This record gives sequence, structure tokens and C-alpha cells, in this order.
Amino acid sequence: MIKARIYKPSKTAMQSGRAKTKPWILEYESKSARCPEPLMGWTACEDTLGQVRLKFNTMEDAENYAESNGLYYIVQAEAVRKLKPRNYGDNFKYIPPEDED
Repeated sequence: MIKARIYKPSKTAMQSGRAKTKPWILEYESKSARCPEPLMGWTACEDTLGQVRLKFNTMEDAENYAESNGLYYIVQAEAVRKLKPRNYGDNFKYIPPEDED
């Protein structure tokens, strides 16, 4: 039985926006271990399914695809973005120091 992982990617540290975080991705789990190639030193793997990444608009579409193809899959929960409400004026607000008596 082929194993797969369904997840929604989070933004990388190099991104300021959230452009490539909208689709859900289905990735197959590699059956063989990765090892360095002796000639060039690149990481090689005998399993070509490790290179396949399928994109779906919704989690339900990805689950339906996995079920229709008989895949054992795990869904990773979407990371929730926490936003702190900020006001530009608070950067310049004077907060008096507390008196130490």
C-alpha cells in the first residue's frame, strides 16, 4: 500500500507574502532511503514517486483523489496564522516609567 501525506505548505522564511501557500499538496512517501551518489555526491533515491507533488485546491479534493486511488494518507493540520492587531501610532506612544519607591 502506498503512503501519502496531504498538507498545506507554510510560507518560507524567504517570503514576505503568502503566494505559494494556497494549494493543498499530496506527496508520496519514499519507499527507499536517500543516499549520496558515489560519483557526484548528489542525493539519490531509487523511488521516483518521491519526486511527485500533486496540487489540489481543497483538502477534500486531495482526500478524494487518495481514496479513489487506494492510497493510505495522513492529513497534516493547516498552520493557523496568528496576527496581532497593531496600530502605527503605538510606535510613538509615550509610556511613563513606573516609579520604584
